[in-house]
Amino acid sequence: MKRQEPREQGGAAVWKMIYLARRNPALRPEEFAQAWREHSALGRQCRSVGQRVQAVAQCARVLDMPAPAAALSQDYDGVNLMVLSGREAGSDIWSDPETLAIMRPDEPRVFADYVRNFSLLCRQQVLHGSRSDDVLPQQGQVIVIGFLQRSDVWQGAAALPQACPLQWRSGALARTSRIVCNTVDAQAPDGYGYRHVLEWWFDTLEQAQAAVASIDVSACAQGGEFGWGRHVLLLTQVTHSRP
Repeated sequence: MKRQEPREQGGAAVWKMIYLARRNPALRPEEFAQAWREHSALGRQCRSVGQRVQAVAQCARVLDMPAPAAALSQDYDGVNLMVLSGREAGSDIWSDPETLAIMRPDEPRVFADYVRNFSLLCRQQVLHGSRSDDVLPQQGQVIVIGFLQRSDVWQGAAALPQACPLQWRSGALARTSRIVCNTVDAQAPDGYGYRHVLEWWFDTLEQAQAAVASIDVSACAQGGEFGWGRHVLLLTQVTHSRP
């Protein structure tokens, strides 16, 4: 039986390009968000970007934490969430002449590698919270983002349960206002072979910090179809968004 794809926004599938970024080591951590905003602004010069990318949220890692939870990664600096006009936009954008001429040359100034080398094409499914909310978080929103179940072998898009798995909403994670699961739908670049990208939206930074402190990352929590597996977890806040 053919699996039914999750539908959003009045029945249309929502496609995203999501990337997990490391900054250029020449930038201090506190300089990254501004350099990232400057890079995003170049997209206004690219007509094709405006046609293919409907919304953007730049989620920078929260730096001002007295004692980061053990579950959180310090190896990455941010996550970019981009809603695409359609699935084909996720491949077309990489060969677009304007993007190659204007945005790609600026990427090494901001990031440790070219964006294509750490980007994932995903299909969105809302697991908890109103489907009528904004598709992407807005400026200031606090989000815990998890890249889950990394494998060196491409397994194809995974089916998702209709209800949010207990592992993804246990403890203080239950206090989230919204849970979004983005299922990776195309083979990822080397080293980024995750199956799902999870977004947990919180009303306050304190709630998010309590949630990550409650996450069980013990060996027994790694297994199962909807366990964490090999993963990266970041506590982020939206530092730039459009529209």
